[in-house]
Amino acid sequence: MSKVIALLTDFGLGDIYVGMMKAAIVTIFPSARIIDITHAIQPQNVREAAFALMNGYHYFPAGTTFCVVVDPGVGSDRLPIAVKSRQYHFVGPDNGVLSYALAHLGADYEAVKLERPDFQADAISHTFHGRDIFAPAAAYLSQAPEVFDAMGGGLDGIVSLPLPELSYARQRLIGEVMHIDHFGNIITSIGAFHWLHEQALKLTVVMSQNIPPLELSAREANITIHSHTVHGISHAYHEVAPGAILAQIDSNGFLEIGANQDDAADRLDAQLGDKVMLRLT
Repeated sequence: MSKVIALLTDFGLGDIYVGMMKAAIVTIFPSARIIDITHAIQPQNVREAAFALMNGYHYFPAGTTFCVVVDPGVGSDRLPIAVKSRQYHFVGPDNGVLSYALAHLGADYEAVKLERPDFQADAISHTFHGRDIFAPAAAYLSQAPEVFDAMGGGLDGIVSLPLPELSYARQRLIGEVMHIDHFGNIITSIGAFHWLHEQALKLTVVMSQNIPPLELSAREANITIHSHTVHGISHAYHEVAPGAILAQIDSNGFLEIGANQDDAADRLDAQLGDKVMLRLT
């Protein structure tokens, strides 16, 4: 089994917070292998973090413990929790940040409230549960997964976020912007697609939305965000001229709006939550 601990936060890298979490982990479990998924989630954006975790968790080896801290309710009555699925452990606040990944897994899971002092720091800050509760829990779980049941009382369920907007009617898929990456690429909730052949795409799975499999002509589809429409879906950036805006399918199967060697989000003034329409032909 893997001894990897994967971190995902909105802490950024300009402060000491990520380093302090790692220090808490290796103090308990010196041989832990720590991987940073990202620390650049938009501050307090639980939905963006949930989407990132959903897209990333399945690339990790079985036995990985995910420590996810995007926690605008830190210090409130929201619960700190740990979750056990067949292949992975997850640690984080019970604010829905784990819910997309667990829905994507489609498997039964168990959840406990992190309440036993034996698995926490000696002193608990009201504002930094990442260091004092979640990092120690991840360390103990990665080192000895059998301690899961001893960490606290069981929970019947956890908080689930509303699914990303996605609807289908009259040959139109309506979604929303879920993430804007470092390059300014606009990742939408419309997915997951795979290529049937050079000119056609098939939509096969959209989280747990009740949308049937759909096929579309990649060349004839139109994608609209704000007042800008992109005609056709490309395979990759090089298919359009430098600076041109295009639509393509990202590495996780979601519809993406990008620009060849340019920042599409800046050009289109895109923000998280903006509506995106894909018209099928």
